Amino acid sequence: MLVVLLALVFSAVELLPGDAAAASAERGESAADLAERRHLLGLDRPVWERFTDWMTALPTGDLGNSARGRKVTELLADPLPNTLVLAVSAFVITVVLSLLLGCWAAARPGRPTDRTITHATTAAFAVPEFVVSAVLLLLLSLWTGWLPAVTVTGGDGRPASWTMLIMPVLALVIPQTGWNTRVVRGALADQAAAPHVEAAHLDGLPLHRILMNHQLPGAVPAIATGIATSTGLLFGGAVVVETLFNYPGIGTVLAGAVAARDTPLIAGVVICAGAVVSLVLLAADLVRHATLGVRG
Repeated sequence: MLVVLLALVFSAVELLPGDAAAASAERGESAADLAERRHLLGLDRPVWERFTDWMTALPTGDLGNSARGRKVTELLADPLPNTLVLAVSAFVITVVLSLLLGCWAAARPGRPTDRTITHATTAAFAVPEFVVSAVLLLLLSLWTGWLPAVTVTGGDGRPASWTMLIMPVLALVIPQTGWNTRVVRGALADQAAAPHVEAAHLDGLPLHRILMNHQLPGAVPAIATGIATSTGLLFGGAVVVETLFNYPGIGTVLAGAVAARDTPLIAGVVICAGAVVSLVLLAADLVRHATLGVRG
């Protein structure tokens, strides 16, 4: 899947107007200068040949050189940890909130609480990250002045204060919580019709015990799979959020790389994000198989 995705990246950049040589050209450069730069960057070679060379070097950890001549690994060394901090924080908060809200709604099926949570989470998921970010900027920064509107980095390339993480994390958490709460609620609803759950109701067990001891364990595989598959949306939202809040992550790097038609740098960002998503999906599969094995 990663190979196909990377091939699509190389092809998509090739279809964009302009190229890395033209994007990095300085004013007054002649056509001969541009042609020479295209030759140095290998842009005069077929795209499939450049893709093959890049993929051949990938197993050695070589992500190639950017259009500016720097190693892609060097350009991603600082932004990638920043994005991981942002994404992991948002992921953990999303999982906790989704489980709490999903269980709360499932404990009161059909009641006003269940309907309120269902409608609220549907609305939260339907709102794009850039709209959530704009609302947060208005409420928490421009109108109240509680939080800084943009991220200021220190000498180490990290955000100068942890408070600068709050709005970017919230901008990712709100839509993701909306989606994953629906996943948790749906998985618990499916388990509610299981024979052992109905038997627990007939035995007169308290609703919270039925939910925690009978419904939730059976719903874990579906919940783990649903939450894991949403990590791709999380990284996609990070690109928008990091750009809006000037957060020093790979999303900002990706936006600049697309503008510069810098194919190796774009591919480097994609392979990093793809590797993280693949690891999360693998972890979800392991949880699913372990849970099914225990139940079996």
